[in-house]
Amino acid sequence: MYFLQMSGFPGSGKSTLARRIANITGAVIVDHDISKTAILKSAEGLDIEMKHLGKISYTVDWDLVEFYLSQGHDVIFDAPCLYSEMLEHGLRLAKKYHAQYKYIECYLNDYKEICNRLQNRKRMISQISETTEESFISGLNESKRPIDIKCLTIDSSQSIESYLNNVLDYLKEK
Repeated sequence: MYFLQMSGFPGSGKSTLARRIANITGAVIVDHDISKTAILKSAEGLDIEMKHLGKISYTVDWDLVEFYLSQGHDVIFDAPCLYSEMLEHGLRLAKKYHAQYKYIECYLNDYKEICNRLQNRKRMISQISETTEESFISGLNESKRPIDIKCLTIDSSQSIESYLNNVLDYLKEK
């Protein structure tokens, strides 16, 4: 059993890769955009700050991750990994449920391509449709990675077929 924590700037291909992995392996995906969108829809008209909505949605996400791990499922957490608390929580749950901890970063260091993807994707209300170059660079530089654990960084400017086997091999590693 594994717990895969995805990482990468919005538009870098995390969800596309997570869905492909799940289709092949049968893993369960906990998608932060889905939970945050659902909470945004249900909170419409309420006076709740965005930072509180984000915290609420992450709480829901982590509870779902824990539930699926407790049931023995492989789990993919599809969310940007911008905070050290995200890593700590993921590592703690993987250890608690004896799951292999895995971390894949979708890396796309091309501001124009990110902008193109953000503008042209089918967007949920929780997802951004544009970014500034400053935010993009900051997001690339501030992504959190675990120390002393083998991580996989993929060049998501390439076709998914060019790195999918490497991803699947990485997930099989003990």
